[in-house]
Amino acid sequence: MSTGGAGGVGWSAAILFAWLVSGVGLLSVDLDRLGEVLSVASGMAAGPWIEALLVLVAVLLRSFLHTGLFIVAHDAMHGVLRPACPEANARWGRLALTLYAGLAYGSCRAKHELHHRFSGGSGDPDVHGAERPGLLAALRWFLHFLGGYLSWVQMARLLGGWGALGLLSLAVTPTAGLNLLLFCILPLLLSSAQLFVFGTYLPHRATDPNNGSQKPRSLDLPVWLSLLTCYHFGYHWEHHQYPWLAWHELPGSRCLSSSDKVPVRENAAWLNGA
Repeated sequence: MSTGGAGGVGWSAAILFAWLVSGVGLLSVDLDRLGEVLSVASGMAAGPWIEALLVLVAVLLRSFLHTGLFIVAHDAMHGVLRPACPEANARWGRLALTLYAGLAYGSCRAKHELHHRFSGGSGDPDVHGAERPGLLAALRWFLHFLGGYLSWVQMARLLGGWGALGLLSLAVTPTAGLNLLLFCILPLLLSSAQLFVFGTYLPHRATDPNNGSQKPRSLDLPVWLSLLTCYHFGYHWEHHQYPWLAWHELPGSRCLSSSDKVPVRENAAWLNGA
């Protein structure tokens, strides 16, 4: 199992680069001429269903990469990107959260520390009462979850960023507004739901009607599906047990038990809700 921070920085840089490149490319596409461009490129007529399928794939890819921004910030909060350099961790975290939704790194880190220290308890800002499984309960929890991270200042930053992107895109494509909706706004909404469902609701919901415990548990998913759902955030027991491990190291801790010892990463700002 890796114990250094270099791999985390490499993965983080790759996620940020892919997010930026895909964003520039997709915000520049003229969606009105997408079928024509595809027909010329392939030499075959491109039907509307092919266009719709490609747009759907692009939206899902952007959503996955957008979730990756929050995962980068999450690792920064734990100090595992650059364990020997807290300032560098903070810079990575601020950049990732600003790009994600204009979120404030200091506030998010403080809330995440409470989540680890009081996991599943009354002091945990990410849980909502002792909600039982159910769609309405999940929706109430989701709104509570979002409300804990939104603010007027954050929304002003986010809307200002979207406005600037829209104006820049309008200079290169007449479908700038639709592009912004499909490849920036919708991915943020999907990413927020993804992080909540696989990183908070399923790992922390009370599954026993006679026991409202919301202590962390892991989702029983194969590694490839765990990656696609939320960058292994579903391996939640492992994350709370070994919070100094980066997201890409969590699969390696799946076979360990609470009695196993995983070396604490030196200088990592690890938090444990013991």
